[in-house]
Amino acid sequence: MSGMGGTGDGTSASNAPARRETRGAVELTAAMLLSGTIGVFVVESGASPFTVVFYRCVFGALFLGLYCLARGFFRNHGFTPKKLALAALGGVFIVFNWAFLFEAYGRTSISVATVVYHTQPFFVVLLGALFFRERITRQKAGWLLVAFLGLVLVAGVSASDLSGDGAYLVGLGYALLAALFYGLSTIITKRVTGVRPHLVALVQVLLGIPLLLPFTRLGESAHLGTGWAWLAGLGFLHTGVMYALMYSAYQKLPTAKIAVLAFVYPAAALLSDWAVYGHHVTWVQALGIPLIVAASLGTNLGRRPRLRRALPAVRPPASAASPGRRTAATPATAAARRATPAA
Repeated sequence: MSGMGGTGDGTSASNAPARRETRGAVELTAAMLLSGTIGVFVVESGASPFTVVFYRCVFGALFLGLYCLARGFFRNHGFTPKKLALAALGGVFIVFNWAFLFEAYGRTSISVATVVYHTQPFFVVLLGALFFRERITRQKAGWLLVAFLGLVLVAGVSASDLSGDGAYLVGLGYALLAALFYGLSTIITKRVTGVRPHLVALVQVLLGIPLLLPFTRLGESAHLGTGWAWLAGLGFLHTGVMYALMYSAYQKLPTAKIAVLAFVYPAAALLSDWAVYGHHVTWVQALGIPLIVAASLGTNLGRRPRLRRALPAVRPPASAASPGRRTAATPATAAARRATPAA
């Protein structure tokens, strides 16, 4: 009997990392599905983009504050004045990234804006080379070229767009600017080490409240009606619940799986845009989407073989795999959010 018990315990211990990874995959998939519905919530709220982001910060700060308090994250928070300043600076870029993305929705479509916005990883590569002299390898340069070709196809600019009022082109510009601002936020925030990402996100949405107040049309608030429910959803679901699910998943998953699952987000956005508003991409635009997807995956998975070989060599016992996995995945938070929205 004792032998049987020992075998059962060993099997349970050996299956623990697999169960942990499966749970992380479910959490991240749920977070990406939620992220794909952001555009619908923004449009249905009926508020202007900066007003939407302002109230997203208000409701998001309320949820994240209560969540961090309940989980005891404020104890031993790990912030220093420098880390707090970096988190705040990253917050400046993240809240304006939201505003520019939401502006792009109205001028293009949720589908086109989301796919163009998904060029974030390449801005991170370029910014890393510009500010930190990180080398752009020949492989990364090739993926950048593939992504650019995909972007040209997805943009779908026609003669009428050039001869009209230019709203569509401005929308594309807003989506690219949002991706650039997200890249800047990623480059800065990834240097805030030793602090729970939930607390970093809380700092950023709290900062967004006074930062966006001058750009917010508070007069709209009296006439929003049912729009309040959509704004509350953006704060509680897409900023609170979604971020909690993402950050929990990042600790359980390797970089490769995070990068792949991140593409649930644009797929969900395309589906929701079609289901709710009847928008769909053209055949030419559809040709560009797999190019951007392939380029983003190629960029994010470039170091996967080295990472996967190193883990078993360092800590072969199954019981030790969990801390090793967490160490490998936590730096991938930035990589995953580069491929996500973090919208």
